[in-house]
Amino acid sequence: MRIEASILIVCLLLLSAGLQAQKLPSKEEVLEKMELTNEYLMKKWPDPGVNVITNRERPSNLWTRAVYYEGLMALYGIKPEPEYKQYAIEWGESHDWGLRNGYKTRHADNHCAGQTYLDLYKMDPQSERMKDIKASIDLMMKTDKIDDWDWIDALQMAMPIFAKLAVITEDDEYSERMYEMYRNTKITQGLYNKKDGLWWRDADFLPPYKEPNGEDCYWSRGNGWVVAALVRVMDILPEDDPHQKEYLKTYKEMMKAILPLQREDGFWNVSLHDPNHFGGKETTGTALFVYGMAWGVNNGILKEKKYMPAIVKGWNAMAEQAVHENGFLGYVQGTGKEPKDGQPVTYTSKPDFEDYGLGCFLLVGSEVYKLK
Repeated sequence: MRIEASILIVCLLLLSAGLQAQKLPSKEEVLEKMELTNEYLMKKWPDPGVNVITNRERPSNLWTRAVYYEGLMALYGIKPEPEYKQYAIEWGESHDWGLRNGYKTRHADNHCAGQTYLDLYKMDPQSERMKDIKASIDLMMKTDKIDDWDWIDALQMAMPIFAKLAVITEDDEYSERMYEMYRNTKITQGLYNKKDGLWWRDADFLPPYKEPNGEDCYWSRGNGWVVAALVRVMDILPEDDPHQKEYLKTYKEMMKAILPLQREDGFWNVSLHDPNHFGGKETTGTALFVYGMAWGVNNGILKEKKYMPAIVKGWNAMAEQAVHENGFLGYVQGTGKEPKDGQPVTYTSKPDFEDYGLGCFLLVGSEVYKLK
């Protein structure tokens, strides 16, 4: 009887621990993690305009830093600290509100900074804040070329800009061109596999390319970028936009596909269909997936009962296992395009750029914070 009672007690303790692990943290706890990680970067880069040096020197309006500012603006949205806004303004001013490689660029990575420029323009409509990004997109729209986005990361980097311009200027030609380019990436270039509800990163990974286990290569962060693109665009455009239904349909297909691929520890692997190909915890893809799920629950699109456990498990995994005491973010895969890039990915490994991982983390934190 004593043995049976002991077993029962152990089982109850394990069950209690499991239930505790699934608890959604308080808003204060979520915000605390966001502030801690953000403070780490702001202290490391007190001058937001200084060039970024890794394997070579780059201006700080490159895409990695632009993604960070997407996250910072999301943090500002839930806690409007003046220093956050000022840090973003100083970044824009340091580049004269310009784009990497000039306004004649067509490259989505170079456009990404425009997302924050346009956010700041909406707060204070000074013409210089949107002049270059609008001029760049306007030049693209004067041509018939719509196949620029030949890698799926580009959707997150550029689609929200077209959507923001459509709303700011009240000109749906921007959102229509965005849709044409999106459809070209999805259908003409064939990077979306409707059967699996996931995207190949670019043409290099289309069949017959296979992972070591014989499955298609679906890169975690790449699919995360698409999730973010769809969420941000649907959030920006009015509900009566003629293409909202298609964006929503693809988003739901992706959420359905991604949900069962979550690891037991709450993270997702870098290779979604081959967990043994550089398998392990990875923060950026995880953050973007949880961001998409939390946004869906917050907007009444995804069923809370079905997706909340994954959201809670994913956020807790990042907050408890990836965030260091000083705010450094672990398990961030470095830049690249596939599972083998930026390896090894560990708790203490430093990616080549530390900024975009934080941007992803702040985006997901902003949606988890809004959960009831």
